[in-house]
Amino acid sequence: MGDTEVKNRKVNRNKNKNEKNKEIPNPAVDPRDEGDGESTPEALPEELTEEPILKKSASPKKSEKKQRKAGSATAGQSLADLPTLAVTCHFNLLPMLLFGVALATRFYALDQPNSIVFDELHYGRYAGLYQKQTFFFDSHPPLGKQLLALAGYLGGFQGDFKFDKIGSSYNASVPVFAMRAVPALTGSLLIPLVYMIMLQLNYSQWTAALAGFLFLFDNALLTQSHYMLMEPIILFFAMSGVLCVLKFRALERSGNAQAHSYSLRWWGWLLSGSIFLTCALCVKYVGVYSYLLGLALVGHDFWEKVLGNLSLTKKQVFGHAVARFFAFFVVPLMVYIGVFYIHLTTLVNAGPHDSAMSSAFQASLEGGLSSIVRGQPLEVVHGSQVTLRHAHGSPCWLHSHAANYPVKYADKRGSSHQQQVTCYVAKDINNWWIVKRPNRTDLAVAAPLDRISHGEEIQLVHGITGRNLNSHNVAAPASPTKQEVSCYVDHNVSMPAQDVWRVEITNREEIGDVWHALESMVRLIHVNTSVALAFSGRMLPDWGHNQHEIVGDVMINQPNTIFNVEEHRYTRNEDEKDRQLELMTTDFIPLEPVVMGFWEKFFELQIRMLFISNENVQNHMYTSSPWEWLVLTRGIAYWVSPDSNAQIHLLGNIFIWYSATIALAAYCSLLVFYLLRQRRQCFDIHEEAWNQFRTTGEVLLLGYVFHFLPYFFVDHTLFLHHYLPALAFKLLLNAALVEHLYYLTRLVFAKQFFNWMCVLIVLTWMSGILMVFNKFLPLCYGLGPMNATQILDLKLRETWDFIVHKP
Repeated sequence: MGDTEVKNRKVNRNKNKNEKNKEIPNPAVDPRDEGDGESTPEALPEELTEEPILKKSASPKKSEKKQRKAGSATAGQSLADLPTLAVTCHFNLLPMLLFGVALATRFYALDQPNSIVFDELHYGRYAGLYQKQTFFFDSHPPLGKQLLALAGYLGGFQGDFKFDKIGSSYNASVPVFAMRAVPALTGSLLIPLVYMIMLQLNYSQWTAALAGFLFLFDNALLTQSHYMLMEPIILFFAMSGVLCVLKFRALERSGNAQAHSYSLRWWGWLLSGSIFLTCALCVKYVGVYSYLLGLALVGHDFWEKVLGNLSLTKKQVFGHAVARFFAFFVVPLMVYIGVFYIHLTTLVNAGPHDSAMSSAFQASLEGGLSSIVRGQPLEVVHGSQVTLRHAHGSPCWLHSHAANYPVKYADKRGSSHQQQVTCYVAKDINNWWIVKRPNRTDLAVAAPLDRISHGEEIQLVHGITGRNLNSHNVAAPASPTKQEVSCYVDHNVSMPAQDVWRVEITNREEIGDVWHALESMVRLIHVNTSVALAFSGRMLPDWGHNQHEIVGDVMINQPNTIFNVEEHRYTRNEDEKDRQLELMTTDFIPLEPVVMGFWEKFFELQIRMLFISNENVQNHMYTSSPWEWLVLTRGIAYWVSPDSNAQIHLLGNIFIWYSATIALAAYCSLLVFYLLRQRRQCFDIHEEAWNQFRTTGEVLLLGYVFHFLPYFFVDHTLFLHHYLPALAFKLLLNAALVEHLYYLTRLVFAKQFFNWMCVLIVLTWMSGILMVFNKFLPLCYGLGPMNATQILDLKLRETWDFIVHKP
């Protein structure tokens, strides 16, 4: 942007003194003293020796004046001898001018419309949750949302506004300008960044300015930069990282690379590139493509310039490898963890997205236990999956497992040899039971809900083994005066199933007759023998895994017969294996608030973000495929005014997008042509031009491929804004190709006429870009009002779905 040259001017004192001595003769020395010494008299005449003495004694004041003048001259000479500091500043007006226009276009009417626009619905809500320190779950890293939250905090936002739907008006509590200023500023900084990238690739300042021009007057980039969206932030970090990596490569490829190695500049550019590229990844995971590009460039240079340099010792090669590993693996990991450390230590309160996390994670948040049960169904129905907790004393849950009572106990008593039923003191998948009506065989919950009420009969099916809770007139294993409770196993003996239980709600006067999770205190009365399901308090021996005994007790009205439903959800699958898998992957409500360290939370959140996505495949009228992005088939409606047809619609500058697509094809064709010709030992362009053309492909074409091809293999819903990082590299490639074509014109045609024709074509193309930009500008800012005719006039393609709801 600007070069500052500092020049120090030093004065040689001895030289100045010599010059003055030459100019001023010494009156005390007679010119004759310069002779050979033979003609010099031994003594001066008397008149010559007395006259100076008389003059000196006669004028003492004049002598003092001469001394003062000599002293002042000496002081002035000393000041003149001091070094002076001259600062000369050079400013490149082209990038400054482009940056100024970028600020003007990105910040124009920034607080309008004063309504929620597109994904401001999500990002604004997240910023509000940061103000409240309330946990939320998102499938992307939080750096971009943290920047918006910081801007909101500085603007006085307290997080009280509810981002309920697109189009809702903001109230005075939302600092709209401050929060939209983050993407507006990063979107503006893109312009000088791309200018410097092109200069770093050895293109002229006019080509660099052309690249900035393309970024500046693309309507899609302007629209994204004008609202609380993530893409401008990603692009800023990505382009900053690419620039730093190119600066680092320039040091590595300089003639004195060894002298630059491990210098402050060397480390500065390497670490800066790594940090910026990691920050792009920390905004959205698509930033990993930019990170991989930087890693590929640094790795390629290491392969060519370090491993291929035989003058380096093994120790030096190892040192370079360690330095790059530290910069591109250790430092990014530190940055990534640091972003999440801020995230997890800030969001300490339970919130609306807790259900995406484990119960232990939820319980570690303030108010988390109550948020866990808030998402559960309240009413117990036919098909409910429940865990039954003993309501009094130490926590204990009704439990069964695939093990039978022994045929004979230690005291020689016999048992039913049915499946064991116990009370287990820990959360376990074998604690799940399914509530069903005795006269129904299906288990999946369907509308209308078949609610279970006080006094009704049910069966309890063990979730994992699929066997029914049963009791019969057989002595309990540890309490012979009580009745054994088991899960029924048909051993083909004369012992039929007795697996029907009656529900009695002991607190129905407060809760009501319908069985409720958590709130209803219930007794289960065995219909055949009239005993109550009870906790005996005794512990079973090793064959019972030292779990507590469950019995049928004739003493019904006692605390040990009361249970309540803790975990509760509705059965969705009829298939037994699917039900078992569902139950085996279910979390449980912790008994008390949980203390989880940062690392536990961090790793759990990473796993959840990996397997839970907020962008599942779904039908959407504005979805588009990667092939459609090349020719701008479909845009996205961001906002529409309720009073007119004024709207915000994400749509690129069709002149720029089509030109860039053509330029991409032209560059690839030229690259293949040059490679084939060189294979035949035909070198059509100068070596310097070829090196520049090849480096352009290594950086820009590779960058485009990295950011475009992966979208062909994802199963998310795709929108036009996903293409913007790839578009950025394609626009740079477009500008680079213009200079290369101009070079070919000068190489092939000797006459200046063709050069001027080439310049004229480029200027005409740029004029068309400005015309299209201005035509679609109302769709960037939501300017209006617009009537139906004006909207339809903008519809250059039938696939562009503008919204017309007013005449």
